[in-house]
Order: sequence, then C-alpha cells, then structure tokens
Amino acid sequence: MAATSAPAAPVQKPATAAPVAAALPVASDWRSPDPQDILVIDTNKGRILVELVPLVAPNHVTRVRELARKGLYNGRSFFRVIDQFMAQTGDPQDNGMGGSDLPDLTAEFTFRRGSDTPFVQVADQAVAEIGFVGPLPVMTQSSQLMPMTADGRISGWALFCPGVAGMARGESPDSGNSQFFLMRQAYPSLEKRYTAFGRVVSGLEVVRAIKAGEPVVAPQDLMTRVQVLADMPAGSRPKVRVIDPRSPWFADEVARVRASRGADFTACAISIPSEVK
Repeated sequence: MAATSAPAAPVQKPATAAPVAAALPVASDWRSPDPQDILVIDTNKGRILVELVPLVAPNHVTRVRELARKGLYNGRSFFRVIDQFMAQTGDPQDNGMGGSDLPDLTAEFTFRRGSDTPFVQVADQAVAEIGFVGPLPVMTQSSQLMPMTADGRISGWALFCPGVAGMARGESPDSGNSQFFLMRQAYPSLEKRYTAFGRVVSGLEVVRAIKAGEPVVAPQDLMTRVQVLADMPAGSRPKVRVIDPRSPWFADEVARVRASRGADFTACAISIPSEVK
C-alpha cells in the first residue's frame, strides 16, 4: 500500500490573545455523547477522547470503530508528528506504508446538510454558513439553497481546527484505510481534501505533547490501547459530558469570542469544554 500522509506543515502565525473566560455553564448546558461515538485513546503521554461524528463521515466512523474493536490500534506509534500541524498514527507497520486488511474507503470529504441536521450556526457569510455539528466545526452552503436542490440538502465540509480527527490517505482520494491524524493546530488547506470523522473533546494537551518528528526518531510515543467507550466495563468507563452547541452557554461563548476577536473571528477560536470523571 502506498504511503499515506497529510500535507506539509504550515507556517506558524503569531498567537492571538485568548478572550476572558465566560461564566460557568449550568447543568442544562451539557450533553452526554453516545458512548458508541467516543473513542478512548490511551497513550504513554495520557488519555485522549475523540467524539466520532457519523453524520459527517459515516463510513469512516464505522471503520475506526471496527479497527478499534479488532485491537489493530493497540500499540501503534505516532510515527509522523509535525509541530503546529498534526500527529499521525494507526499504521500496523508504524511507518506510513501500511493499512488494515479491509478495503480502502471512499472519500467522505463533504456531507449533505438538511433541515433535520443538528447544525448550530455561528457565522453567516451570505454564500456560506459556519457552525457546528456536535463538536465538529463545519462550513456549508447557504441554507437558502435547500429548496433548490433535488434532495433538499446542501453540501457541507469539516473545518480542520485543533483536535479534529482526519483519515490519512495516499494520492488517490479513495485510499483511506486505517491511518489517521489528530490536529495540533488549524490547517484550512485540508478542507474538502481529507475526511474528518471526529474531534478531540478531551486531551488536546496530550496530542500536543506527543513527540514530534518526520519521521519521529525512536522511541516514538504510542497508543497503548484504543477502545470504544461503550465497550469498556462499567467500573472503568469514564463519564463524559460535553457542552451542547445548542445551549445558551455556547451562544454566549460565541458572542464573547466574536467580540474579542473581531475580524479575526473563526470557528477554530471557539472552545467546547468537556468534563471527564
């Protein structure tokens, strides 16, 4: 199998000062994700929780769940890690040349958004709308186009903000298999070129602490064990809750960040707090 990869590292931009912290959320501002949609990645640097988003990339979510349940991700190294960009893993050969024994996946670079899609808008650019589907920041065509399409839906795609999980691939768009990467920083040029299937909701600091290198010199950091939350024994299963984008707290957070950032406002600037017990 050809080497799978994500593009080269971006030029680092000066950091923008974070806005002042908002008021604490109340109980009704939180949601409990489906345990089938939480990937628990234990690493030698700490635990990472990724919320899978099947509405955006159903086949890739199914594949990642299946490989986690087969144990393919256990012991896999982070073999290509670029600071200010991403950390890549999920290769049985730990060198970017391997994959599972399952067929390659058809790309899911875009998805179809309908009136029934749980989309929370944070910005309207007239010809496009920016918002969230669960924890995942996305951009779509204008909802005004829905009545004009055959299926009543419009095209949308993920924004590759920090924490977004994407499937690595080779030259062919339809060559994703088992390897994936976790974003350490935003990289807009991946949009509509790579499939995003989820986002880190806890442990972004762990992703950013993974040893960098292209390739990473030995010893490489590892995913010691990867599990679907629903499969974990009740006694050891973490309790996870995440801020609901439909909540009043989130609406206030969007307004606060927009006021602080001004013309520099982006969906990537909006944090979605989580709580893990």
